[in-house]
Amino acid sequence: MIILLKNLTNNFIFILVMAFIISNLSLFKNIFRKDEYRKRDIIILTIIFGGFGIVGTYAGTEVNGAIANTRIVGVMAGGILFGPIVGIFAGIIAGFHRLFIDFGGITSVPCTITTITAGFVSAYIYKRAGEDNKKFYGLIGGILVESLEMILILILSKPYSSALSIVKSIYLPMSLTNGIGIFLLIVLIQNYFKEKDRIAAEQAKLALEIASKTLPYFRDITADSNDKICQIIKDSTGAAAVSITDKNTIVSHVGLGSDHHIKGNSLMNEGTKKAIREGIVIALNSPEEIGCSEPLCPLKSAIIAPLKDGDEVIGALKIFYAKKNAVTYRTTNLVIGLSQLISTQYEISKVNKLKDMASKAELKALQAQINPHFLFNAFNTIISFLRYDPNKARSLIINLTSYLRYNLDYSNSYVELSRELDQVKTYLEVEKARFGDNLNVIFNIAENIDIKVPSLIIQPIVENAIRHGIKGAGTIIVSAYPIENGKIYISIEDDGIGINEDIIEKVYKGIMMESKIGMTNVNNRLKNLYGKGLNIERLKKGTKISFTVHTIRE
Repeated sequence: MIILLKNLTNNFIFILVMAFIISNLSLFKNIFRKDEYRKRDIIILTIIFGGFGIVGTYAGTEVNGAIANTRIVGVMAGGILFGPIVGIFAGIIAGFHRLFIDFGGITSVPCTITTITAGFVSAYIYKRAGEDNKKFYGLIGGILVESLEMILILILSKPYSSALSIVKSIYLPMSLTNGIGIFLLIVLIQNYFKEKDRIAAEQAKLALEIASKTLPYFRDITADSNDKICQIIKDSTGAAAVSITDKNTIVSHVGLGSDHHIKGNSLMNEGTKKAIREGIVIALNSPEEIGCSEPLCPLKSAIIAPLKDGDEVIGALKIFYAKKNAVTYRTTNLVIGLSQLISTQYEISKVNKLKDMASKAELKALQAQINPHFLFNAFNTIISFLRYDPNKARSLIINLTSYLRYNLDYSNSYVELSRELDQVKTYLEVEKARFGDNLNVIFNIAENIDIKVPSLIIQPIVENAIRHGIKGAGTIIVSAYPIENGKIYISIEDDGIGINEDIIEKVYKGIMMESKIGMTNVNNRLKNLYGKGLNIERLKKGTKISFTVHTIRE
């Protein structure tokens, strides 16, 4: 029995060595590392593990007319790791091979049945066992299958005395070696799965580092920023060249071949067109597959991944190498991650541009909404002063002119806080000339506030307080002071009649009437720029409207 155990141990060690050699071949590495297997991959895996079963038979030891073997090691390991189809068909291959090489032998039928059954048992384990438990299930499953084989030998093999002698000789060695063999083969191949996860983690980390470096250039997408993005990817990956394309042309190309891979040129390569058309990753491992029209092009292989805006493919990311067959699992995994991150960055850039456009459109709408009643009242006030105080009238004209010029200036949507407050004071000078001492405005502004704020962000609220809050008679307090994290808190408080709750709700929902869009407009602009709009409070007497601003990249 000890000699038989030694022979069987040598048998499964031989299988492990074969598995190690095969699994290190690039063809099989690429299969092992896939998350999903194609039909071709399943066929190859079935042949491999069915072949391990056949080798286990040929390397077996003859015992009393039977063959002590490690046939089920390959069959069960294949099924447990790669699924029912691999396990069942590997079992059929190895089982029928066992039947035909010793047709009519004393144990040929029990061994055939057991080998095919091993395939079905491995399929069951595949579905029931977690990744960490598969090797243990394989160990127990191997022992149970060998126990079944011994029972079948006792039932089906004749004469019974010979069958009993065979079982006594081979049961314990075969159960142990097959169970342990399955355990070790699963561990060996699972190490490649872990390597796959490790590589994926490394490439994900690199992709995130690249995304961090390229982030500033996505804020304003230009021809130059696309070149910078390609340069960062090239330097970070060690590629020979990197390209970004739209659906029809090269947007940017950095690296080797830039003398003929020129931005603006149409896409000639069929691989790029297919990647864009079908939204799939394409690997090109030779100059012929790249299909460059330049005979001396130094680019020998490439990996192409689609860039998407939502579900729509908008272009492609192409990473080139200066040698053939340079596309590996690592590079493929990296390019897939990069294409997803770049696609997301493009989408974010697009959203930010739309938000900026919306904010500017709302600003222009607010600038255009100069209240005709305000102008009418201002002109009447100026006319009245012309009669008995021409100097005051001249001062009001200057203030009104400054106010109108500020409102109609589209050149910059951000201004210094001090300039915004000066515009509010200019507006108030006109209103005070009308309401006299009935209108009282207090400014509580902290010193040395150096920050730019969106223009026309305070005056509409002050105007609203005068017209609807105090109705020209009362006190308004304008405050501004720094709070945490570099933010500036700004508030406008009045002691008027107090705002209605339904008006607050309409401002928050953005459903005010067109003639009363000032507050809603300010609220929307603040939300677009800072993520949070106005905070509107009805006080015991009056209304308080506040918000925070902070420095943002223009």
